[in-house]
Amino acid sequence: MRKQSQGVQAGALAILAGLAMCGCVKAPQDSARFDADGTAHVTRVIPMPNTVSPEAQKWLASLDYPTPANQTLEQQRAATDQWRKKDSAEARRIFPVNVEEKIIAGVRTDIITPLETPEENRGRVLINLHGGGFVTDSGSLIEGVPIANLAKIKVVSVYYRLAPEFPFPAAVDDVVAVYRELLKDHKPKSVGIFGTSAGAILTGEVAVKLKQLGEPLPGALGMFSTLADYTRPADSQNIFTLNGLPGRLEPKNPKEPFPDRYSVGTDRKDPVLSPLYADLHGFPPSLLVTSTRDLLLSNTTIFHRALLKAGVDAQLVVYEALPHAFWYHFEFPETHETLQLMAGYFTQKLEK
Repeated sequence: MRKQSQGVQAGALAILAGLAMCGCVKAPQDSARFDADGTAHVTRVIPMPNTVSPEAQKWLASLDYPTPANQTLEQQRAATDQWRKKDSAEARRIFPVNVEEKIIAGVRTDIITPLETPEENRGRVLINLHGGGFVTDSGSLIEGVPIANLAKIKVVSVYYRLAPEFPFPAAVDDVVAVYRELLKDHKPKSVGIFGTSAGAILTGEVAVKLKQLGEPLPGALGMFSTLADYTRPADSQNIFTLNGLPGRLEPKNPKEPFPDRYSVGTDRKDPVLSPLYADLHGFPPSLLVTSTRDLLLSNTTIFHRALLKAGVDAQLVVYEALPHAFWYHFEFPETHETLQLMAGYFTQKLEK
């Protein structure tokens, strides 16, 4: 397998290209060289896209920094908790809601309710499953607060158990327990489940598990940057990092499963772990969202095609030039467009 080292920093290259026009700096060129062991050193000149907002361009230009390597799990969780708290506060400032912590079926949750709930939405509820690679919490409140505010629907944000202390299927079991409890007061078709990244993966897994158990399926799913096949990495995982082009990239062998603390000890073709191998017929209507520099771009589109093949009402929206989970950044017009899209999908699909 050839390893790749990325030489692309979009913001820096855009500046260099501008300097080259005045003759100050030689413009960077596309290039590739190969070591004796097959390692490939590839440089691609990618100008700053003018197809995204100025706010997004500014952020893309700021991403020229190294990704921390060799962090312990404790350090990773501490760093994630720090920015999650800050961004959660920002979410609540922009999208006012009420938040109350509650234990449901033995699982910790946050009940996020809009300040005003229209009569037609009082029987509806959404379950939010946060991101964080199944080892940290990178999205609780950040994901649920805007959707509750925009959709005017109650959101139950689930703090499912994390790996490596609690690997698969602990998270699936937690969400199934919460879902079953909510069915005591809600019609299945009035319940939606959504999440980003790990939460998107978990959304698909839970739907497969519910189908296996013979439980009534929810009314709609939102899988925002997802993965449905743990047996091998897809193309975009060997091209992009969490930040898209910049950062540390660890090429993965497409013929081998990638190391993972969530799926350890489980057959990678288990249909709950990897819904691509499940019977997807009868799956709920599903919205899938990704972007062209998302490391899970390929995975999301592969699952979308599988859903279409099974006859599922599945929609895919791909945003331009932005990396993984860009909708966490509330300064982008693209984020507000995406959040409105997500919220509108559930108001359209869920029964009253």
